[in-house]
Amino acid sequence: MSDTHAGEVLTTQDGKPLKVALAKALRREKLRALALIAPLLIFVLLTFVAPIVDMLFRSVENGIVEDTLPKTVVALQEWDPTSGTVPDEAVFVALYDDMAVAVEEKTHTRLGSRLNYEESGISSLFRKTGRGIKRMDEAGPFKEQFIDLDKDWGAVETWQVLKRFSPRYTPGYFLNAFDAQQTANGIELKPEDERIYMYLFGRTLFLSVAITVSCLLLGYPIAFLLSALPLRSSNLLMILVLLPFWTSLLVRTSAWKVLLQQQGVINDFLVWTGIITDAGRLVMINNQTGTIIAMTHILLPFMILPLYSVMKTISPSYVRAAKSLGANDWTAFWRVYFPQTIPGIGAGAVLVFILSIGYYITPELVGGTSGIFISNRIAYHISSSLNWGLGAALGTLLLVAVMVLFVVYDKIVGIDNVKLG
Repeated sequence: MSDTHAGEVLTTQDGKPLKVALAKALRREKLRALALIAPLLIFVLLTFVAPIVDMLFRSVENGIVEDTLPKTVVALQEWDPTSGTVPDEAVFVALYDDMAVAVEEKTHTRLGSRLNYEESGISSLFRKTGRGIKRMDEAGPFKEQFIDLDKDWGAVETWQVLKRFSPRYTPGYFLNAFDAQQTANGIELKPEDERIYMYLFGRTLFLSVAITVSCLLLGYPIAFLLSALPLRSSNLLMILVLLPFWTSLLVRTSAWKVLLQQQGVINDFLVWTGIITDAGRLVMINNQTGTIIAMTHILLPFMILPLYSVMKTISPSYVRAAKSLGANDWTAFWRVYFPQTIPGIGAGAVLVFILSIGYYITPELVGGTSGIFISNRIAYHISSSLNWGLGAALGTLLLVAVMVLFVVYDKIVGIDNVKLG
């Protein structure tokens, strides 16, 4: 670096301004760091961010109506759905043109399946119309021919559904997720016997909290024991804690079906010991009890490991000092030892709760109708009913619920207090 005097610009040995050279070096370091994390960043974007964005889009996307019946959608803009009468001949002409193309491209059945989620019977209406469209007289009139083909074309409700779901984006999936529906009179709650999703959300949250609490009650003394034992003994017992990770989830869940059923091992043992009678066997499977027991067993290591790692860092001298000052065993534990384990409790609770709220295999196998989670309905719509929009809306609501609970947890406990060791 060259010598400088007052008022002169500092330069490097090759004559470049020092400030520019430092900025260039810093920029080069940032680019090098970005290149190092780029593969991980791309991986996260493709496997985490992109699926979430796609889920959010599918929960409101509704382009199938406009894409399949473009002329009909335009013609329906002039029709008043509250008039009490079906559209005029011009709309039926547009419907004929659109259906002729849709039948040729075999897209009318997909449209019928989509609208059938909103109004039962429309799927069969479009299939029947697809079979009869080629027999229609191209000279018209089309209104009478469509109504003769199926009387539902003469029903105002059918056209109201087409009009209501003709926009490319719809709140219909989210309304269904909230047990509501969009009608000609506005947004209304579904009949009471059809409201299931809000109840399932409540049940999911309740069971997830119950599983978290049961894991804490069982895992805390185990972690305490592991941290107090000599290293060789604790390592041996830690293998037993980690053993479930080396066993298939399906095998563990199936084992609980054998243990918990009324003719299973646990009931047979209770009858043999005389604790219960043969006629009074406990019902512990295909209900919420089975879900809590099986999932507590599966998620228990996720509670024990954070607790153990935190407890291992707590010096025994704190408790000894408390006892030397006159505290009994309970006071020393509750006032001195327990507060230091709260970060481990927080970490274990977050892990278990987040994992349990999204589980669906175990509740499906042991939960029956009263022990399934909202995730089971999401899996059903994604893989069986193929109502991806509703499944995406339910998944979005579940994601939002988890994020809200996470924020509440941060406000009450503080995310800074969560530690893994």
